[in-house]
Amino acid sequence: MMTKQVTDLLKIQYPIIQAPMAWLTDAKLVAAVGEAGGLGILGPNAGQDELTSDPVETAERMRQEIIKVRQLTDRPFGVMVATPRPGERIADNVFTREMLKMLFEAQVHYFAVVGSVNAELFDLIKAHHGLIIYRALTPTVADAKQAESLGADLIVATGRDEGGLLPAREYGTFTVVPAIVDAVSVPVLAAGGVNDRRGVKAAFALGAQGVYVGTRFMVTRESPLAKPAKQLIVDSTYDQVAEVSLDQRSITTKLARQFAQAFQQPSRRMNMDSKINQAGGLRPAMRLGNLDEGIVEVNTGIDTIHDVPTVAKLVERLMTD
Repeated sequence: MMTKQVTDLLKIQYPIIQAPMAWLTDAKLVAAVGEAGGLGILGPNAGQDELTSDPVETAERMRQEIIKVRQLTDRPFGVMVATPRPGERIADNVFTREMLKMLFEAQVHYFAVVGSVNAELFDLIKAHHGLIIYRALTPTVADAKQAESLGADLIVATGRDEGGLLPAREYGTFTVVPAIVDAVSVPVLAAGGVNDRRGVKAAFALGAQGVYVGTRFMVTRESPLAKPAKQLIVDSTYDQVAEVSLDQRSITTKLARQFAQAFQQPSRRMNMDSKINQAGGLRPAMRLGNLDEGIVEVNTGIDTIHDVPTVAKLVERLMTD
């Protein structure tokens, strides 16, 4: 059963948040999620198909995408901020520093903070009256409690069922969600393998007050995921998915098969992420549609993805009986 705590906090109709996937969000998707009653979040390289290594240009590109979202909708939306490395000050991380400067100037209110708990970052966001949706890459009870103590408004409990960068621990969604729910008093969002109404109901049964969805939002009409990649996900089952590194899995494209085979060799296992990055990461296949030249990351529940609906239709399916 849905509660109003998440929707009241975020000023949205339904307790569903679209995850900020690298390369795979843009103003069109985020605005569509907002118009459908959820909260859309711009992720790294939102709206882009070319990489920049300049921190000022990175922030400026995000500023332009924020402007586009506001031209498309007056509904709430968020932007992802990656935390500095443990022990690193914001002043010493030029990408985080420039991004925050721009976001505060743009009066962004919702911040999806991803990474390790960082007191300086939390304090800075709170000083600018921001709302924090915190997601640890590998969620633990200790991190969740610390994030709550520092002012996190919502906490994402991500199981290894998810797509994208996988948690380092083997905990699945059914394990991590109730553990985090029992540990904190702020609302918890369940993430990892939620693709249909059954998954949403299961998340609520585990104590979550909302869901944080990535893979399923990729396979919508408004998503910037390349059409060949959308069709590949619709046509594939989990039997066609393989681990390609310690923290990434992919549908078995031509390149993903090579990575998966190399990953089985103990001497090469630790180097696979760098190999994937050298090949362009998600960009070649998922953003540009060159399936043979990249990987297609998905959650473990892709057997339940059968079509490419509009965002509005998907949110209706997920949130209503």
